[in-house]
Amino acid sequence: MISYEPFWQTLKDKNISTYTLIQEYKISSSTISRLRNNKGISTTTINDLCQILNCKVEQIIKYIPEEEF
Repeated sequence: MISYEPFWQTLKDKNISTYTLIQEYKISSSTISRLRNNKGISTTTINDLCQILNCKVEQIIKYIPEEEF
C-alpha cells in the first residue's frame, strides 16, 4: 500500500498549508482529497509536489507492505 503520511509531515515541517497549495500552486482540491484518502495520484503530480516543496519523493510517499497494515 502507498501511504502519503510523509507528505503531511513535510507540509507541516515546511509550514505550508493545503490552502496555499491550492491557491498559489494550483494543486486541485481533488488531488488534496486523494492524498488525504491514500488514493492514487500520478507521478506527474508527485513530481510537481516535490518541486513545490523542494523535497525528495520519500518525503511525499512511502510503501507499506500488505502484511504490515
